[in-house]
Amino acid sequence: MNEKRFNPANLEKLDNPERRRTLPPNKLLGLLPIKENDNILDIGAGTGYFTIPAAKRTKGTVYALDVEPIMLSVIKDKANEENLDNVVPVEGTIEQNPLEDEKVEHIIASFVLHEAEPLSQALKEIYRVLKSSGYCFCLEWEKKPMEQGPSEHHRIHSSDMEDLLAKVGFQVVKRYNPTDLHYILIAQKSK
Repeated sequence: MNEKRFNPANLEKLDNPERRRTLPPNKLLGLLPIKENDNILDIGAGTGYFTIPAAKRTKGTVYALDVEPIMLSVIKDKANEENLDNVVPVEGTIEQNPLEDEKVEHIIASFVLHEAEPLSQALKEIYRVLKSSGYCFCLEWEKKPMEQGPSEHHRIHSSDMEDLLAKVGFQVVKRYNPTDLHYILIAQKSK
Protein backbone atom coordinates (compact mmCIF):
# COMPACT_ATOMS: atom_id res chain seq x y z
CA MET A 1 0.00 0.00 0.00
CA ASN A 2 1.18 3.48 -0.82
CA GLU A 3 2.38 5.02 2.47
CA LYS A 4 0.55 8.26 1.65
CA ARG A 5 -2.84 6.59 1.09
CA PHE A 6 -5.26 6.29 3.98
CA ASN A 7 -5.43 2.83 5.50
CA PRO A 8 -9.08 1.67 5.63
CA ALA A 9 -8.26 -0.23 8.83
CA ASN A 10 -8.32 3.22 10.49
CA LEU A 11 -11.90 3.89 9.35
CA GLU A 12 -13.10 5.07 12.77
CA LYS A 13 -10.69 8.03 12.68
CA LEU A 14 -12.59 9.48 9.72
CA ASP A 15 -15.90 9.84 11.50
CA ASN A 16 -15.29 10.33 15.20
CA PRO A 17 -17.20 12.79 17.46
CA GLU A 18 -14.11 14.96 18.13
CA ARG A 19 -13.58 15.49 14.42
CA ARG A 20 -17.25 16.42 13.99
CA ARG A 21 -16.94 19.02 16.78
CA THR A 22 -13.75 20.50 15.36
CA LEU A 23 -14.69 20.29 11.67
CA PRO A 24 -18.51 20.20 11.45
CA PRO A 25 -19.35 19.14 7.89
CA ASN A 26 -22.64 21.05 7.60
CA LYS A 27 -21.06 24.30 8.73
CA LEU A 28 -18.06 23.88 6.44
CA LEU A 29 -20.23 23.02 3.42
CA GLY A 30 -21.90 26.39 4.02
CA LEU A 31 -18.72 27.94 2.57
CA LEU A 32 -19.84 26.67 -0.87
CA PRO A 33 -22.69 28.35 -2.80
CA ILE A 34 -24.55 25.04 -3.30
CA LYS A 35 -27.80 25.48 -5.22
CA GLU A 36 -30.85 23.21 -5.19
CA ASN A 37 -29.94 21.12 -8.26
CA ASP A 38 -26.14 21.30 -8.19
CA ASN A 39 -24.07 18.17 -8.81
CA ILE A 40 -21.19 17.57 -6.41
CA LEU A 41 -18.14 15.31 -6.44
CA ASP A 42 -16.54 14.28 -3.14
CA ILE A 43 -13.05 12.98 -4.02
CA GLY A 44 -11.49 10.59 -1.56
CA ALA A 45 -14.95 10.41 -0.02
CA GLY A 46 -13.95 7.99 2.73
CA THR A 47 -16.91 7.21 5.00
CA GLY A 48 -19.10 9.92 3.49
CA TYR A 49 -18.22 12.57 6.09
CA PHE A 50 -19.02 15.28 3.53
CA THR A 51 -20.90 13.14 0.97
CA ILE A 52 -23.99 12.54 3.11
CA PRO A 53 -24.43 16.16 4.33
CA ALA A 54 -23.82 17.38 0.74
CA ALA A 55 -26.52 15.03 -0.56
CA LYS A 56 -28.97 16.64 1.85
CA ARG A 57 -28.19 20.10 0.41
CA THR A 58 -28.99 19.34 -3.23
CA LYS A 59 -31.42 17.42 -5.37
CA GLY A 60 -28.58 16.96 -7.85
CA THR A 61 -26.25 13.97 -7.88
CA VAL A 62 -23.47 13.64 -5.31
CA TYR A 63 -20.69 11.43 -6.63
CA ALA A 64 -18.55 9.76 -3.95
CA LEU A 65 -15.17 8.91 -5.49
CA ASP A 66 -12.83 6.61 -3.59
CA VAL A 67 -10.17 4.08 -4.50
CA GLU A 68 -11.33 1.72 -1.70
CA PRO A 69 -14.44 -0.42 -2.30
CA ILE A 70 -14.81 -0.71 1.52
CA MET A 71 -15.33 3.06 1.77
CA LEU A 72 -17.85 3.06 -1.07
CA SER A 73 -19.81 0.29 0.66
CA VAL A 74 -19.93 2.33 3.88
CA ILE A 75 -21.20 5.36 1.94
CA LYS A 76 -23.83 3.30 0.13
CA ASP A 77 -25.09 1.96 3.50
CA LYS A 78 -25.23 5.45 5.03
CA ALA A 79 -27.10 6.84 2.01
CA ASN A 80 -29.62 4.01 2.29
CA GLU A 81 -30.06 4.63 6.04
CA GLU A 82 -30.74 8.32 5.31
CA ASN A 83 -33.08 7.50 2.37
CA LEU A 84 -30.83 9.46 0.01
CA ASP A 85 -31.18 8.37 -3.59
CA ASN A 86 -28.87 11.02 -5.05
CA VAL A 87 -25.55 9.50 -3.87
CA VAL A 88 -23.58 7.62 -6.54
CA PRO A 89 -20.45 5.71 -5.40
CA VAL A 90 -17.63 5.80 -7.98
CA GLU A 91 -14.50 3.67 -7.69
CA GLY A 92 -11.40 5.43 -8.97
CA THR A 93 -8.43 7.61 -8.16
CA ILE A 94 -8.20 11.38 -7.93
CA GLU A 95 -5.41 11.35 -10.51
CA GLN A 96 -7.53 9.42 -13.09
CA ASN A 97 -11.07 10.53 -12.35
CA PRO A 98 -13.62 8.47 -14.33
CA LEU A 99 -16.22 11.27 -14.55
CA GLU A 100 -16.79 13.22 -17.77
CA ASP A 101 -15.57 16.78 -18.42
CA GLU A 102 -17.51 19.59 -16.73
CA LYS A 103 -19.79 17.17 -14.84
CA VAL A 104 -20.22 18.95 -11.47
CA GLU A 105 -20.67 22.42 -9.98
CA HIS A 106 -18.67 21.63 -6.80
CA ILE A 107 -15.81 19.36 -5.78
CA ILE A 108 -14.98 18.51 -2.19
CA ALA A 109 -11.34 17.55 -1.60
CA SER A 110 -11.10 16.85 2.12
CA PHE A 111 -7.78 15.54 3.45
CA VAL A 112 -6.99 13.85 0.16
CA LEU A 113 -4.82 16.11 -2.02
CA HIS A 114 -1.71 15.42 0.08
CA GLU A 115 -2.09 11.80 -1.08
CA ALA A 116 -2.13 12.62 -4.80
CA GLU A 117 0.77 11.40 -6.93
CA PRO A 118 1.40 13.66 -8.70
CA LEU A 119 -0.63 16.47 -7.18
CA SER A 120 -0.51 18.44 -10.43
CA GLN A 121 -2.40 15.62 -12.19
CA ALA A 122 -5.07 15.50 -9.46
CA LEU A 123 -5.59 19.27 -9.71
CA LYS A 124 -5.88 19.04 -13.52
CA GLU A 125 -8.56 16.36 -13.08
CA ILE A 126 -10.46 18.54 -10.60
CA TYR A 127 -10.33 21.41 -13.09
CA ARG A 128 -11.47 19.15 -15.94
CA VAL A 129 -14.48 17.70 -14.09
CA LEU A 130 -15.70 21.07 -12.75
CA LYS A 131 -18.14 23.13 -14.79
CA SER A 132 -17.12 26.66 -15.74
CA SER A 133 -17.18 28.90 -12.63
CA GLY A 134 -17.47 25.78 -10.42
CA TYR A 135 -15.94 25.60 -6.96
CA CYS A 136 -13.38 23.34 -5.31
CA PHE A 137 -13.48 23.02 -1.51
CA CYS A 138 -9.99 22.05 -0.34
CA LEU A 139 -9.55 21.04 3.32
CA GLU A 140 -6.01 20.04 4.27
CA TRP A 141 -3.53 19.77 7.11
CA GLU A 142 -1.26 22.80 7.42
CA LYS A 143 2.41 21.96 6.89
CA LYS A 144 3.75 22.23 10.41
CA PRO A 145 4.72 19.85 13.22
CA MET A 146 1.75 18.17 14.91
CA GLU A 147 0.89 14.75 16.29
CA GLN A 148 -2.24 14.28 14.18
CA GLY A 149 -2.53 13.58 10.48
CA PRO A 150 -0.01 12.48 7.89
CA SER A 151 3.71 13.00 8.34
CA GLU A 152 4.78 16.60 7.84
CA HIS A 153 6.69 15.92 4.60
CA HIS A 154 3.44 14.69 2.97
CA ARG A 155 1.51 17.86 3.83
CA ILE A 156 1.14 20.86 1.55
CA HIS A 157 1.49 24.37 2.97
CA SER A 158 -1.60 26.51 2.38
CA SER A 159 0.34 29.11 0.37
CA ASP A 160 1.85 26.34 -1.81
CA MET A 161 -1.61 24.85 -2.38
CA GLU A 162 -2.93 28.26 -3.36
CA ASP A 163 -0.09 28.67 -5.89
CA LEU A 164 -0.68 25.18 -7.32
CA LEU A 165 -4.42 25.84 -7.71
CA ALA A 166 -3.66 29.12 -9.51
CA LYS A 167 -1.28 27.37 -11.94
CA VAL A 168 -4.09 25.02 -13.01
CA GLY A 169 -6.56 27.87 -13.54
CA PHE A 170 -8.30 28.44 -10.22
CA GLN A 171 -8.77 31.63 -8.27
CA VAL A 172 -8.91 31.24 -4.48
CA VAL A 173 -11.97 33.22 -3.39
CA LYS A 174 -12.04 32.27 0.32
CA ARG A 175 -9.44 31.22 2.89
CA TYR A 176 -10.47 29.84 6.23
CA ASN A 177 -8.63 28.26 9.16
CA PRO A 178 -11.13 26.19 11.13
CA THR A 179 -8.28 25.29 13.55
CA ASP A 180 -4.59 26.11 13.78
CA LEU A 181 -3.89 22.65 12.27
CA HIS A 182 -6.10 22.91 9.17
CA TYR A 183 -6.90 25.21 6.28
CA ILE A 184 -9.72 25.50 3.81
CA LEU A 185 -9.37 27.09 0.39
CA ILE A 186 -12.44 27.72 -1.75
CA ALA A 187 -11.18 27.95 -5.32
CA GLN A 188 -13.29 28.91 -8.32
CA LYS A 189 -12.60 27.61 -11.80
CA SER A 190 -11.76 30.49 -14.13
CA LYS A 191 -14.37 31.09 -16.80
